[in-house]
Amino acid sequence: MGAARAVLESLLRDRKLDVTLTSERPWVDPEDAAAIGIPQIDEALGGGLRRGHLSEIVGSRSSGRTTVMCAALAAATQRGEVAAVIDSYDRFDPASAADAGVDLSRVLWVRERGDAARALKATNLVLQAGGFGLVVFDMADVPASTVRQFPHTTWMRIARVIQGSQTTALLVASEHIGRSPGGATIALNATGKWMGESARARVLSALNITPRVATAHSHVGTSHVGTSHVGTSHVGTSHVGTSHVGTSHVARRTSHVARDTSHVARDL
Repeated sequence: MGAARAVLESLLRDRKLDVTLTSERPWVDPEDAAAIGIPQIDEALGGGLRRGHLSEIVGSRSSGRTTVMCAALAAATQRGEVAAVIDSYDRFDPASAADAGVDLSRVLWVRERGDAARALKATNLVLQAGGFGLVVFDMADVPASTVRQFPHTTWMRIARVIQGSQTTALLVASEHIGRSPGGATIALNATGKWMGESARARVLSALNITPRVATAHSHVGTSHVGTSHVGTSHVGTSHVGTSHVGTSHVARRTSHVARDTSHVARDL
C-alpha cells in the first residue's frame, strides 16, 4: 500500500497536480482567519477572511472597494506577512496605499495594462509559488463581458490551489464572480448625501457606505454591517476631498501616480 501511494504521489507531482496532496500542505485550523482591519466587517466575518479560501470584494465605482482592499493589505503587512497585488489595469496607487498603512516593502505589485487573461495567469503563478499571506486579484475595471469569457472552473481552480494553505486569496470586482465554500463576499453599496436647497446648487457632501457580508451560511444582503456615519467610520466617508472613499487618497484609482516610482513594482 505504501509503495502504491508513493507511485501515485510521484505521478501527481510529475503532472504538477501535487497541490491535491495533503502531505504537501501544512495543516490549517479551519477557524483561522485573517482580519482586514475594519471592525464592523471583521465582526460580520467572524474575525476576518478565512485562510486557504477565495473571497471577494464587489461593488460599483466609489463604493469603497479600494478602501477595503487597502485595509486588508495594511493588516496583512502589519502582521509581518508578504502580500501580492495583481493589478489588471495598472490602477494601484502605492503612495495612497502607504498612506493607508500598507508596508510596501512587503508587497509584490504585478502590473498589467488591460490584458485580463495575462493577469489571471500571473495570479495563478503567484498563488502556486506560495509564501504569501494575502493575494489580491484586482479586476475592478475588467469589463463584465471579458470576465464571462473565463471558464466557470477558473475560480474553482484558484480555490483549489490555496486550499489548506495559509494564503487568503481576494478578488476585487464590480460584481459577484466567485468564492470558495469557506470564502466570503463583501458587497459594498454607496449612497450620496447632498447639500443645497435647489437642484442647481446641490453639492455632494458625503458618501454613506453599506457593506454586506455573505458566506456559505448566509444569503447576500442579509448580514448588514451597517451604514457608516460621515467622518466616523473607517468604511464610511467624511467630506469630499478627505474621505477614505471615492475621492480619497486610498480610493483614488489613477494610473498616473507613481507608475514607475515604486520599488515593489513589476511588469509582466
